[in-house]
Amino acid sequence: RWGTCLRGDVHGHVRRAEGMSIHPSARVHPSSVIDPGAVIGEGCEIGPFCVLGEHVVLGERCRLHSHVVIDGHTHLGRENVLFPFASVGLKTQDLKWKGGTTHTEIGDGNVFRESVTIHSATNDGDATKIGNHNLFLVNAHVAHDCIIGNHVILSGVAGLAGHVVMDDHSIISAYSGVHQFCRIGRFAIVGGAAKVTQDVPPFRLVDGNPAETKTVNKIGLERNGFSDEAITALRQAYKIIFREGLTTTNALTRIEAELPSLPEIQHLVQFIRTSERGICR
Repeated sequence: RWGTCLRGDVHGHVRRAEGMSIHPSARVHPSSVIDPGAVIGEGCEIGPFCVLGEHVVLGERCRLHSHVVIDGHTHLGRENVLFPFASVGLKTQDLKWKGGTTHTEIGDGNVFRESVTIHSATNDGDATKIGNHNLFLVNAHVAHDCIIGNHVILSGVAGLAGHVVMDDHSIISAYSGVHQFCRIGRFAIVGGAAKVTQDVPPFRLVDGNPAETKTVNKIGLERNGFSDEAITALRQAYKIIFREGLTTTNALTRIEAELPSLPEIQHLVQFIRTSERGICR
């Protein structure tokens, strides 16, 4: 297949072939290799030694610094930035892969720093999905079938196993690992070098090996405009769940009976009640 790929010319423009879809305003370094089937949007910049596969779609104004590899059925939205040696959309590492067409779907305004790896899904028709305005720091890894929301941060060398869900505004600190099928709640923070084997409740800070819930993410909530009433209620909920020695069912019942019915409290209760792996205690 790669014998049919096209390189840029000395002026940084790609030779057009019949049926090729590269916007005239796109700038491509002469050393980069692009399959004729790839779609390159308006204003994209593709630096030296990048490789793009047949089914890759880049939205408007994406920038690939250098040595970036994007393959598989991978679609990136607008204004994504990929730094050297980032690898996106390649085949899952899951040994259960049996072939078929899998996808990697990425939204707008994401930043993938050096050597970040994002893998495609495992089963035919499934997708690894990443939303908008997320930051993936050096050597971060997102495995097959993960679903990442918006405004998420994955710090250096942090790793997500397969089928992990990260809700909006959640943060994984450096060198932390998240077990497959875990969920990280909204505005939750996972501390550095933590081992997450169960769901992380929203609005909480967890740390340790195995990870335990330590406190409410008070600073993060204040910075993001949560009301004093909501923060106070979430702190009271924390005490009921983690300090009163109650079962999860009894703790949630007491929260619903005693605390104000705020959206944040309702979301916390629903998250815990629907958890399949249990929560980090």
